[in-house]
Amino acid sequence: MTDTTDDIAEEISFQSFEDDFKLLGNLLNDVLQREVGAQFMAKIERIRLLALSASNMRLSGIENMAALLEKQLASEISEMTLEEALKLARAFSHYLTLMGIAETYHRVRKGRSVTHLSKSCDDIFSQLIQGGVTPNDLYDTVCKQEVEIVLTAHPTQINRRTLQYKHIRIAHLLEYNDRPDLGHEDREMLIEDLVREITSIWQTDELRRHKPTPVDEARAGLNIVEQSLWKAVPHYLRRVSTALKKHTGKPLPLTCTPIKFGSWMGGDRDGNPNVTAKVTRDVSLLSRWMAIDLYIREIDSLRFELSMNRCNDRLSRLAQEILEKETLSENLRESRNQPLSRSQLKLHGQQVPSLPTQLPDRAGLPACTDYTDGGSQYPKLELPGTDYMPLAREDGRENSSKDLSPNIPKLSANGSSANSNGSSAAVTSRGSFSSGQLLAQRKLFAESTIGRSSFHKLLEPSSALRPGIAPYRIVLGDIKEKLMKTRRRLELLLEDLPCEYDPWDYYETKDQFLEPLLLCYESLQSCGAGILADGRLADLIRRVSTFGMVLMKLDLRQESGRHAETLDAITKYLDMGTYSEWDEEKKLEFLTKELKGKRPLVPPTIEVAPDVKEVLDTFFVAAELGSESLGAYVISMASNASDVLAVELLQKDARLAVSGELGKPCPGGMLRVVPLFETVKDLRGAGSVIRKLLSIDWYREHIVKNHNGHQEVMVGYSDSGKDAGRFTAAWELYKAQGDVVAACNEFGIKVTLFHGRGGSIGRGGGPTYLAIQSQPPGSVMGTLRSTEQGEMVQAKFGLPQIATRQLEIYTTAVLLATLRPPQPPREQKWCNLMEEISKISCQKYRSTVYENPEFLAYFQEATPQAELGYLNIGSRPTRRKATKGIGHLRAIPWIFAWTQTRFVLPAWLGVGAGLKGVCEKGHTEDLKAMYKEWPFFQSTVDLIEMVLGKADIPIAKHYDEVLVSESRRELGAELRRELMMTEKHVLVVSGHEKLSENNKSLRRLIESRLSYLNPMNMLQVEVLRRLRRDDENNKLRDALLITINGIAAGMRNTG
Repeated sequence: MTDTTDDIAEEISFQSFEDDFKLLGNLLNDVLQREVGAQFMAKIERIRLLALSASNMRLSGIENMAALLEKQLASEISEMTLEEALKLARAFSHYLTLMGIAETYHRVRKGRSVTHLSKSCDDIFSQLIQGGVTPNDLYDTVCKQEVEIVLTAHPTQINRRTLQYKHIRIAHLLEYNDRPDLGHEDREMLIEDLVREITSIWQTDELRRHKPTPVDEARAGLNIVEQSLWKAVPHYLRRVSTALKKHTGKPLPLTCTPIKFGSWMGGDRDGNPNVTAKVTRDVSLLSRWMAIDLYIREIDSLRFELSMNRCNDRLSRLAQEILEKETLSENLRESRNQPLSRSQLKLHGQQVPSLPTQLPDRAGLPACTDYTDGGSQYPKLELPGTDYMPLAREDGRENSSKDLSPNIPKLSANGSSANSNGSSAAVTSRGSFSSGQLLAQRKLFAESTIGRSSFHKLLEPSSALRPGIAPYRIVLGDIKEKLMKTRRRLELLLEDLPCEYDPWDYYETKDQFLEPLLLCYESLQSCGAGILADGRLADLIRRVSTFGMVLMKLDLRQESGRHAETLDAITKYLDMGTYSEWDEEKKLEFLTKELKGKRPLVPPTIEVAPDVKEVLDTFFVAAELGSESLGAYVISMASNASDVLAVELLQKDARLAVSGELGKPCPGGMLRVVPLFETVKDLRGAGSVIRKLLSIDWYREHIVKNHNGHQEVMVGYSDSGKDAGRFTAAWELYKAQGDVVAACNEFGIKVTLFHGRGGSIGRGGGPTYLAIQSQPPGSVMGTLRSTEQGEMVQAKFGLPQIATRQLEIYTTAVLLATLRPPQPPREQKWCNLMEEISKISCQKYRSTVYENPEFLAYFQEATPQAELGYLNIGSRPTRRKATKGIGHLRAIPWIFAWTQTRFVLPAWLGVGAGLKGVCEKGHTEDLKAMYKEWPFFQSTVDLIEMVLGKADIPIAKHYDEVLVSESRRELGAELRRELMMTEKHVLVVSGHEKLSENNKSLRRLIESRLSYLNPMNMLQVEVLRRLRRDDENNKLRDALLITINGIAAGMRNTG
């Protein structure tokens, strides 16, 4: 059911997958026998067999018998008590989850066992060379490629993080089970481990009882880096480098990074009042802290590995300088009566600990090894400050553990940090303190530094007292010292405490960090130790080049109307009128004039409403953090050139204010300002907006000077699909991208398109490779940004092996689209036919969804949309505004609700009408030719066919029969007839006899789930029926939410 993965279209052997699921299913049966008893297990098995028989009958075309069995199944479920319904929902939900784990690991196994993996770097580089691309062109294109994957916190990840970790543990155990050298006793222990994990899952509450905060969501994103991407990135880059060397004779440069990562978690404030300027600042600092912590671990491992003495002159001089600095520092410390030195301890006869006492974690393993040593496999996000000693008290005694306040701030629900007594720290946006507070905090910091320094010197004796020590260890020790100070500085910033570190004592940029690492690398290479240089050290350099000092740069996103409100407040205060009431030309004239000026626009004394102040505070924080920590500023619902210039002006003004306070320029450069075109109307005007912007001299010069002549434009798939239907949205997106590219080319400006794709087909999801290969020619010229949202983050990047494969697919797809762009439509007639299909499709979609007065009530009755809010899966509200219409409903719950009922209406509604209308005019053969020769049209039809294969008419009909008012059931029947007509015409165009004919793996996976998925849907219908009569019943609500979890696991996506 994974319509989002790229390997699923390939034919694969199912035997090992079925063996894994059989193993996990049998172990779950054993656990359930113990947990719920044999009598209820017999009922579970009866339900499963009834569902299996019914689905087999339907697949065989014996519809009447299937209908009878389904009626019997629904009847038995309706007679269950609430307690039985809860147990059944939980059991089948876990069966579906375990099946998903087996399928995910099967993809890992397949990738490992296939000698020639399609879409790999080796495969695509070979194809391109054989197709006439020169080795130099291939090498240059790969090295210049810039792809950024942006992880977002869109609320579609249904599973709690606790359960995600347990699922990863089970996948690791399945991998261990594949080892050919596993003895009988080891296998018995492995089975026991699996039973423990499954028991733990059963006894864990699968429901989130509280909404996550934006900081919680950001932590989840950071965990993905630690548990998977940290291991996957070096392995992926080695694959790219190896393939490049094989086909071009040159490896990938060490600091070259074809792929980087961004994040919206903690920066996306569009319609989410919980994301404040304070949250953005804290999340950015926390991301930096996490990066430094991971680097410290890697440096520890490197120090044990690089024990050799031979080095070049540059490294030797650097090591000598570090030794001299340490000697001077120790002499100063002794003169101040600091604690006894190591040599003095020896004179006093005290035992001196030999260092190092033990190897750091994984030091004995090769770089990027994904180990399974029987210990915990759960990803571990160590919080700042947990490894430090207690601070010294004023009376000279150590603090007891109960007195100790952790050094890391505990971020409260709104992202603010709390002080030691639990109250929220009262800090202004500029972090100001009274003089008394400053003195107290400085004294506290000085004491903590002295104590910690002495403690660390006990563990690590002075380098000066260790003659003959390896120069690499001296340099790496100095790097670690700076990293420790950098980490401590970040902790103080997170606590809003004063920081008075010398800039030479910590790392601010990745170039500062890379310099000594590259020096070590060059030294090893020049001394004949290249094999060592290309090991763990090369992996660390590649990590630093990819992740920088922040792991993932944070994008900011805000709706264009909020910026207009802010400028309204400013212009009114300055007696200039109301900005939002001006026409576009007057706005542009005002904005351009202010952007050319050198004075701030916003007076420091201005008093504004809280919403406006929040916008101004956000720009202030952006100016403080700069482009070293932040990525782009995305403007959602952009529709005019003034929307972009408004943000440029607010950004400029904040930077002037911050630099005035600091007395020096702001850190980093200005953020890229990226308009996001989402609705059909805005997509149609996207090219004109970009032309208007680039025709303004100030803006064009600004792009050339500050952004290297690069304009970034984002296109949204979710709102356009909800606005006009999937087919029309796809065509309007295709045209808009072509128009934006043409506009930039006219002014000699390079363009990067940023794709706001969701996980489901209805929100622009689908296999990565297919999506990139179907873009308009010229729209992917070595650069691409794309979001990965919600449950797709875990699905694509949750395991290192799968993450490596996904990164490789991104690289090869972009490479192909750059060097071998997809074919444009062969003739203008094809574009005309697309326009006609789109027009008919849009009319059908909008007449049903927006113009039929009964549709909204039908939607609310036939789906669990109203109840989705109980899920607590995201920090943002489900609606942009407090209205009940579909217009302000977010795209995610819109898709989510229809996915639950297996009707998946948003992905296909209108498509059948459009295809039918064109076919009836005699263009059937034209459509078949378009399918065969035009990649965009083929991918659009294939994705719709994939969705139709997941739709289930009998299940959708069951929802209507039980939940929908009799007066509205005819609307449901009409929509089901529309679905059947769509299936018919999609098959005519594709030339397939049945749905998913070209994807037998997907069809088989769908069929394998039905015996668990169908009862879950029937149970959901029954629970909804009861809940709508007793909506305060919390147990019924829990049962419903568990069925939602189970169906999401079975469908393999949500919204």
